[in-house]
Amino acid sequence: VGFINGPIGLSVIRFFIGIAGSSFVMAQFWPSRMFSREISGTANGLVGGWGNLGGAFTQVFMGAILFPAFRTIYDGDSEKSWRLICAIPAVMAFLWGCLLPFITDDAPMGNYHEMRKNGTMDRVLYTTSLRQSAVVNTWILYAQYACSFGVELAMNNGSVLYFVSEFGLTTEEASTLGFIYGSMNIFARVLGGFISDHLNLSSGLRGRLWLTTILLILEGVMIIVFSYTKTIPTAIITMCIFSIFTQSAEGAIYGVVPYVSKLYTGSVAGLVGAGGNVGSVVYGFGFRHLPYRDAFLMMGTIVIASSALSVFVKIPCHAGLLSGEDNHAVIQARERFKRRREHERSVLAKHQMAHRDSSNGNGDQTSADGP
Repeated sequence: VGFINGPIGLSVIRFFIGIAGSSFVMAQFWPSRMFSREISGTANGLVGGWGNLGGAFTQVFMGAILFPAFRTIYDGDSEKSWRLICAIPAVMAFLWGCLLPFITDDAPMGNYHEMRKNGTMDRVLYTTSLRQSAVVNTWILYAQYACSFGVELAMNNGSVLYFVSEFGLTTEEASTLGFIYGSMNIFARVLGGFISDHLNLSSGLRGRLWLTTILLILEGVMIIVFSYTKTIPTAIITMCIFSIFTQSAEGAIYGVVPYVSKLYTGSVAGLVGAGGNVGSVVYGFGFRHLPYRDAFLMMGTIVIASSALSVFVKIPCHAGLLSGEDNHAVIQARERFKRRREHERSVLAKHQMAHRDSSNGNGDQTSADGP
């Protein structure tokens, strides 16, 4: 980006940046391969939340630290400064991409090419994967993710401009406030996934859907409240609250994704993830052509309306938001997971107690052998 001098070049480079950004979808599918569906919300929430946290950190690192530092070095040349600092995250991403294949596995049983050779992995055709994953449930989650992650992307892009325009802050000050919004990812997205997992153990998929619905409603309400704030302190507090609801909704939605299609979870995750980017584009047009308050009102209203879509999520063998019941096999699988988890906790507690007793015994023996 730092070498671009025209709109065509910027469009081309942003196209390739978008392709590179699709790695986020792979990172959301990966935990679904590495962990069971019963804890998929927590696993996906941790990975996605800390991934988004990287975006927030980059915003404040580049806007509030690197940009002023480089501008000082180059005697106030702002254009040269922003062009140079664009190279720093690019180099970091490139180096991490080169390292990743050597320190990771594709699944608990190894890498995909090894699993295909051993016959332990089903062969999935690309066209079949897309056809089987593009079902109504996927598109509903697509729309709801557009109303959560799409909102987050819109805020990441527009919060700095909003605080500069509405409150007269400098770019450095506004970047710091923008970081506060994204920094909620350190806990909020994984919190949504964690609560979703626990509701699943008590109420099944219905619990996950109710959580998603409630979080979207609260998110939309807080966006509308944010649009009416008049002072910086109230704007910051309101922004933090609606950021928590937004990111918790993201975690809750990806707690549902692994249930849509067990064999084609990757394609489902990809389509749902794309909804976030589409949502940010829609909201971006709103912020470009409407006053800030009207744009926020539009966004909040759309988010609240999206919560009603949960009623139409119908996954075979699982209870829906208002109707249906889990079948016997689903209930039994959930009970087996509970028993296995309790057994693991019991074994861990015994090991800890034995280690404590051993440590106390060694301490007593040392005292007895002393002068």
